[in-house]
Amino acid sequence: MAAGAAEAAAAVVEVGSAGQFEELLRLRAKSLVVVHFWAPWAPQCTQMNGVMAELAKEQPQVSFVKNSQKIDRLDGAHAPELTKKVQRHASSGSFPPSGNEHPKEDLSLRLKKLIHAAPCMLFMKGTPQEPRCGFSKQMVEILNKHNIQFSSFDIFSDEEVRQGLKTYSSWPTYPQLYVSGELIGGLDIVKELEASEELDTICPKAPKLEERLKVLTNKASVMLFMKGNKQEAKCGFSKQILEILNSTGVDYETFDILEDEEVRQGLKTYSNWPTYPQLYVKGELVGGLDIVKELKENGELLSVLKGEN
Repeated sequence: MAAGAAEAAAAVVEVGSAGQFEELLRLRAKSLVVVHFWAPWAPQCTQMNGVMAELAKEQPQVSFVKNSQKIDRLDGAHAPELTKKVQRHASSGSFPPSGNEHPKEDLSLRLKKLIHAAPCMLFMKGTPQEPRCGFSKQMVEILNKHNIQFSSFDIFSDEEVRQGLKTYSSWPTYPQLYVSGELIGGLDIVKELEASEELDTICPKAPKLEERLKVLTNKASVMLFMKGNKQEAKCGFSKQILEILNSTGVDYETFDILEDEEVRQGLKTYSNWPTYPQLYVKGELVGGLDIVKELKENGELLSVLKGEN
């Protein structure tokens, strides 16, 4: 009896209808499922059927049935590769967990978090850099023209959010602009606010570049503007200056200019220094790599970093 049960469990199940398929999925919700699409006229498929049957005996915890969730794929009749894939996924447990184990976050709660993600949130088609509809493009242009600081969410990236937000805010179209979690409206409303000169009073302004650079250069007592970061320098000069600073034991922070083109170009003018890296102490420019090397050679670097000179 036990042997018969084990043999039955190890069989490859052939699905003949959608109903049978759904039932198998329900019964094997927590199993790794291996999919085999085969044709009786193809001799390669017959060979793979035999391989599947053997694997089913070796891996009784794996369900060999057709499933709607794919975690891997094998093209062609390659028995060793199939064996390797099944063994790897069976041992790693890489198949998706059942829905009951990790309940999905409530949509209303998720939408509330999203509209509060920034003081000014724009839900649009595409991104500010690449709008994917004319209305979204116009909205971005208006916000940028008024120097309004905003974050955005691409509704094409999440169909649940795209449909759910329409109901949540009773607003059927996109783009949608929110300030402090409250819906302002779509493009027409924003155009009206612009015309009445109310837009500037409703939406938060982005800080001017000079103000932003002043804040950044004073973010830490010692600030290094470089290509890359402490963990990974992305040019030889930045790597050398990191090594020098690390040898002093002084705490410092870094800013990766490769991640912000506005800062990268603006800081050159702000400090009248055309190259990187740039080192600042208490908001004042010390210089680049050559200056730092000179200070080290003269024995002055440590006192400069501590703000004594």
